Amino acid sequence: MFKILALTLALAAAPALAAPAPPLVLTEVPKPAGPAVSLFNGRDLRDWDAWLGYADPALTYRRPAVAPLGATPLAAGIFKAVIEDGQPAIYVNGKTWGSLVHRGAFHDYHLRLQYKWGGGRWPPRADQAPNNGLLYHSHGPPGAVWGTWSQAVEFEIMTGSIGMVVPVGEGISAATTAVDDPALIAPKLRFAPGGRVQTVKGGTANWNVEAYSDAEKPAGEWNTLDLYVLGDRAIHVVNGVPVMEVRDLKADGAPLTHGAIQLQSEGAETFFRDIVLEPITTLPEIVAK
Repeated sequence: MFKILALTLALAAAPALAAPAPPLVLTEVPKPAGPAVSLFNGRDLRDWDAWLGYADPALTYRRPAVAPLGATPLAAGIFKAVIEDGQPAIYVNGKTWGSLVHRGAFHDYHLRLQYKWGGGRWPPRADQAPNNGLLYHSHGPPGAVWGTWSQAVEFEIMTGSIGMVVPVGEGISAATTAVDDPALIAPKLRFAPGGRVQTVKGGTANWNVEAYSDAEKPAGEWNTLDLYVLGDRAIHVVNGVPVMEVRDLKADGAPLTHGAIQLQSEGAETFFRDIVLEPITTLPEIVAK
């Protein structure tokens, strides 16, 4: 009886468990305002420009005195058109870090693509979560960021963090709503509709906000990403699940409303396919079930 009483008192004194976060859904999805544009012709990368960072990716965040590899024929081994699962795809090797930037500059669009992980993992991330990125509103010289990427806003593609927002470049900033999550790495912020307004900026302690939830499929399966952009606002969607909404996108304090599409090479073998962009005039809405 004393054990039962003690257990009852302990349960009464214990803090209540936090209620699980409600699932988010996308509503008011806009219809295309014009014809779709495919960013990958399925045969080659003639519409894309490749740039490689350092031969040793471990130098990337150290601002080394050595020059990056840059625009070099070596990029043909890192980025190329292939057939994967019977369909054309862009292959990203990941061993040398770099960027593949489409030559178009786009605004007010819905971009959809599919990606899946290959088996390759390379130092210095060989034992870490596979990592890549869909960067939008890319602009400025190649390699301006850490010798490896162009300035942009990142729709993170990293297992456990698909859809996280990262400003790529010290002049890039974005605002969103977030709550504290002590389980995360600093700054320990997770996107939440109705959370407090947070501004993240490249090169600062507030450099990212984690996605609302993890909607990625198991490794080896194709995942669908939807990016909705209107003016200086954007919504990130993973396999039909909205996970991030950002606004007040800025570059050096000015509104950031357009730019190129950029794919990263960052330590993990990755395939991309069905990269299609459609113009839109409104953004969808994110609501909790």
